[in-house]
Amino acid sequence: MVKPRSRVYKIDATGKILGRLAVEISILLRGKNEASFQRHIDQGNTVIIKNASKLKITGKKLSQKKYFHYSGYPGGLKSKRMGELFSQNPGEVLKRATWNMLPKNKLRDKMIKRLKISN
Repeated sequence: MVKPRSRVYKIDATGKILGRLAVEISILLRGKNEASFQRHIDQGNTVIIKNASKLKITGKKLSQKKYFHYSGYPGGLKSKRMGELFSQNPGEVLKRATWNMLPKNKLRDKMIKRLKISN
């Protein structure tokens, strides 16, 4: 079987809505836009995002949405609001949204490594 050639997609995030951009990125990372798409094969597309700090986030998500991290120890649950995380690292917010839209299997780690984000 011949492996399809990988492509590089460049996207400018200026003025784009977070969730809609994350859907577009996950489709490209997964390779669903290719004619040779097979769900069990990683197509190998790379996505480069620039201007992640100029994303548009609708609603009250910046003040209400929380991200959680658990260390595994008692009392080790930590939370951070989306607004705090977006002000520190806007690319991380986009990466987490895309991460949750990718399939929950062995290919997800490989796919997310091909996502390059610059603020």
